[in-house]
Amino acid sequence: MLNRRSPLLTLLFASVTLTATIPASADERPNILFILADDLSWSDLGCYGNPWFETPNLDKLATQGARFTQAYSAAPICSASRASILTGKTPAQLGFEFVTKPEPGFQTVNAPLRTPRFTLNLPLEETTIAEALNETGYETAFFGKWHLNQHYQRYLGWSPTHGPKAQGFQTAEEDFGSHPYSYWNQKEKRSFLDLKEGEFVEDGLTEHAIGFLKQDHKKPFFLMVSHFYVHDPIHTRVKWLHDHYLDMIPADHPRREILAHYGAMVTSLDHYVGQLLDALNEAGLADSTYVTFTSDNGGHPNYAGNAPLRGSKWNLYEGGIRVPMLVRWPHKIEGGSVSDEPVSGVELFATFQSLAETGQRPDLSGGDHYWHFPYYHPEKKFKAAPVEIGINDGVTSQTRPHSAIRRGNWKLVQFYENRNVELYDLAADPYEHSDLSESNPTKTSELRDALNNHLEKAGARLPTKNPDYKKP
Repeated sequence: MLNRRSPLLTLLFASVTLTATIPASADERPNILFILADDLSWSDLGCYGNPWFETPNLDKLATQGARFTQAYSAAPICSASRASILTGKTPAQLGFEFVTKPEPGFQTVNAPLRTPRFTLNLPLEETTIAEALNETGYETAFFGKWHLNQHYQRYLGWSPTHGPKAQGFQTAEEDFGSHPYSYWNQKEKRSFLDLKEGEFVEDGLTEHAIGFLKQDHKKPFFLMVSHFYVHDPIHTRVKWLHDHYLDMIPADHPRREILAHYGAMVTSLDHYVGQLLDALNEAGLADSTYVTFTSDNGGHPNYAGNAPLRGSKWNLYEGGIRVPMLVRWPHKIEGGSVSDEPVSGVELFATFQSLAETGQRPDLSGGDHYWHFPYYHPEKKFKAAPVEIGINDGVTSQTRPHSAIRRGNWKLVQFYENRNVELYDLAADPYEHSDLSESNPTKTSELRDALNNHLEKAGARLPTKNPDYKKP
């Protein structure tokens, strides 16, 4: 039996009310629908308090199941997070901490440290959740963004040797859907379409997934729908929706125009999720399907402010790793449940595996959460980026190699250039304003030792002195 359970994993249902005993019969194992958004901030959804963006379908999903207030991604960046979700291993354990690249090599940032060599492909020897579920008799299908192999023939192109079908998914179709990736290289298509209010652009990715749901399934299935929304380029062709947000966002907001496009992308994502959930219901599968919705990392600072949390995609402050997470399991999870328990995308492997093997929730205990990002960002014009990582300032700041640990309400961030650490009490200071490392040396030492012990046991790749560094 394949297993990714460990004492470090946190029970996804720790504070969610279960209303019935879950059957152990293999015939009653649930289908699993996993929907993954791209760069969606924890604060982008209405059910998480966004004041402008409308997400009625995801808000409804929250009322039908559980909403997690302290859900985390495994990494602050796409490929690393996705690799962790699929394998149940942390980026430090995988040696996959950054995004995949077209060619092998190192970062060329002029900085004191040399970062680890790029990881181009999720190794085939790693067991993915699709491979694990295939062993239990599940059908497995994947549609959307992969980003776990060296770009093949085009940006984000699936590799025939390391794409979804090579990693255990029995059904997989490549499609950018309606995302700007599908038309961005054709400037004449970067225009509004003649759509009536309430109409959206048809999304091929969603249609593929709906087609799979409509099939006659003899066995339970695991369907992963991996959206490109709301990753940049930030643009919508739905004029009525763009204009709607232009009217809603205050006229004096410095990013009003781009946020009108961004909000339209958020609502478009919500619409496509709604179509998928409607199809699940129409196929008579809603009651027998376990649904999870989350994002691969925190929001892009130029668009999703992540406020009131500090930081963004690319760094390990809360704004970079806090994500929305919604879970629905009719008759098993009480509708409208809200959990403040810290949970992580790393734990999804164990959760899905347990459901597929036994039809039961996994018996996992709480523990520490770890993150490891030994890279610099931005890779281009690093020196020109602001040094300070702020809150909702609309800019991409400098991110330097660092790691982090959360234990209970305590969080420690460790930087590699100068070995500095920062300590935060997230219960009292979820915005990470007050560094307590000097005033609480005992807790600082405890967490620093725990973090470094974890990294050592994981065989984590660490940055080293950069021999090519030229001081400015």
